[in-house]
Amino acid sequence: MMGPAHSLSGAMAWLGVGVAMAYADHPMPWPVLVVGTLICAGAALAPDLDQPSATISRAFGPASKLLCKVLCEISAAVYNATRSRSERRRAGGHRTLTHTWLWAVLVGAGFGFAAVAWGRWAVLVTLFIHMVLAVEGLLWRMARVSSDILVWLLGATSAWMLAAVLDEPGNGANWLFADHPYLWIGLPIVLGSVVHTLGDSITISGCPMLWPLPIAGKRWYPLGTPRFMRFRAGAWVETRVLMPGFMILGAAGGVGAVVLAA
Repeated sequence: MMGPAHSLSGAMAWLGVGVAMAYADHPMPWPVLVVGTLICAGAALAPDLDQPSATISRAFGPASKLLCKVLCEISAAVYNATRSRSERRRAGGHRTLTHTWLWAVLVGAGFGFAAVAWGRWAVLVTLFIHMVLAVEGLLWRMARVSSDILVWLLGATSAWMLAAVLDEPGNGANWLFADHPYLWIGLPIVLGSVVHTLGDSITISGCPMLWPLPIAGKRWYPLGTPRFMRFRAGAWVETRVLMPGFMILGAAGGVGAVVLAA
């Protein structure tokens, strides 16, 4: 799928988690619901770090472009080093390492433990990165015609304000993990990455999300829906069916999470 659809699906997913947690007697304070939704929307773009032409490659100027090139090379190297004999060698690493559930868990855990270890500054960095990505994904039309600096300023301002809100007693710093403030911040990052792989799995190429588990004799087996149900990224199914559906379900999830938590 394309960047906007990935971000919308990430936002929808966290709002759905908000409903589930309310039913499970662990309701999210509204700041956690809002911040988690934005983080998840941003994190849903992150697996495309292995694609130098993806939306995320432009998000942070030369730094993100360089990171994408490096990760593309690393992903290709990991793929070629671990592929089975029946899988052809590849020059590029798109939809390999960063499109696995293992990658999602490791990245989310890294951000979560960094927030616990280094406190407010780690939280601010995490929020800034994902606020910028959320703007790039959810407000893609405005982001494309805006200066990168304006987008970064919006991300930095949002990160500072949201961190201040979360720091207030009862607003969610200790949500779910009472003894480890902000450990939960890794959860929307994991979820966003996983939702990205699920979104890619319904496109023509599929997605090797379960690597390194061997499937049908392949390490990088592209899981997905039956062939007749798949579509090309950016096709009308994505823009006219899935994206409106994500918005409707996300809105319903947000209302449901707030009402159930009240």
